[in-house]
Amino acid sequence: MSRRSLTTLLAAGGAAAVMALLPSSAVHAASFSGGNYGAYAREGQYPTVSGCAGTFRQIGATRTFEGMALKYYYSDACGSFARIENARTNCAAVLERSNSGAGRADGWVSETVDSGLTYAYTKIGNNLDGRVSRAILACDGHALVNTGWY
Repeated sequence: MSRRSLTTLLAAGGAAAVMALLPSSAVHAASFSGGNYGAYAREGQYPTVSGCAGTFRQIGATRTFEGMALKYYYSDACGSFARIENARTNCAAVLERSNSGAGRADGWVSETVDSGLTYAYTKIGNNLDGRVSRAILACDGHALVNTGWY
């Protein structure tokens, strides 16, 4: 898929496009990303990286769907990440980021649940300096619940 068609797909479908790109079956946790994810500082790193570990706090209420939990974490210094808990295989934590702050995803990153585990968390999305992001819980290729844009 060309970069242009991926950008068009993401712009047209938002979370649905992200979900279409995720595998429908996951054996091992995997990180996926698209759009211009990685364009900003800290993107591509996990929240445990030096300088960010311990700086995140949960923003907003935990969202739930069929007993699974979606949480959104933010750090003034590093950005944000999504975490899902009590989730089954074939589910993923997704973080969408908007460059302009308009709430339309320009970049995204996801992390699938590893076999034998019930949680996953994404790499950092840089939603500093006017950018916004949101967390999404997706299972079997479908966005089930999101946090809204922060």
